[in-house]
Amino acid sequence: MRSEMDVYVPRTLDEALQQKSAHPDAISLAGGTDVMVEINFGRLRPAGIIDLTRIPELREWRREDSHLFLGAGVTYSRIVRELADFVPLVQASRSVGSPQIRNRGTVGGNLGTASPAGDALPVLAAYDAEVVLQNRRGTRSLPWHTFLQGPKKTAMAPDELIRGTRWQVVNGPGSFSKIGTRNAMVIAVAGLCLQVDQDARQVRVALGSVGPTILRAPEAERFIAERLTWDDPGAPVTDEVVAEFAELVGRAAKPIDDVRGTARYRVHGCTVLAGRALRWALEERKAFKWL
Repeated sequence: MRSEMDVYVPRTLDEALQQKSAHPDAISLAGGTDVMVEINFGRLRPAGIIDLTRIPELREWRREDSHLFLGAGVTYSRIVRELADFVPLVQASRSVGSPQIRNRGTVGGNLGTASPAGDALPVLAAYDAEVVLQNRRGTRSLPWHTFLQGPKKTAMAPDELIRGTRWQVVNGPGSFSKIGTRNAMVIAVAGLCLQVDQDARQVRVALGSVGPTILRAPEAERFIAERLTWDDPGAPVTDEVVAEFAELVGRAAKPIDDVRGTARYRVHGCTVLAGRALRWALEERKAFKWL
């Protein structure tokens, strides 16, 4: 095992892309909240590290017409402070680790790690986000479900960096919630994001920690979309409809037993989270007359 590794500290995006092209085996480091744990415990020994924390281009977010672009280096703490309109993303960001972790951790790091337990990833899936990748030859964008290929596996080429993520700004209520073994600083046993898209007349549901990658619940999404009265936010939805929706979400999970929870508990957790999230969204639609 190598006892030393090379560390590259680019100051600009162009310099980082040059170094990634010259050293494709080097690992890109954003906040380091996942990578450094693996290195410190001896589970990972990369040929090199490219430290991206000093690159201003990765720390930008901006609105692009009807879309929002979130740079890969924007931290969870900044999301909480600066992106209050994106409630599910803020809720997921608040649930990440401790304040120190949130000051370092980034959504780009969550994407690069590609753990199904990454708290930001169900939100990106419910937003139908795309991941923007860049190398020295140019930029390409992949849908979230194409980019995330499995546990800690992505479609990113060896010479690419994650530039950021982009999604269409959604008109409608949404939320993120998760279940863990304690109330704070916990890896999710199950996580769920629900987003109502009033303009598209859709309800999108994404699940984390209950499959090899982030999962959507298409059958549940179709079921509830057909039963909402889209032109009347105050129209009642019966308890039976909420229960059936929650059951369908639970069936979409594909969990395993592990040290954090059993597969059966995870399915039950998704069912409970789904029912709560739908009720929250229905109350918010009614209160704000979302049209």
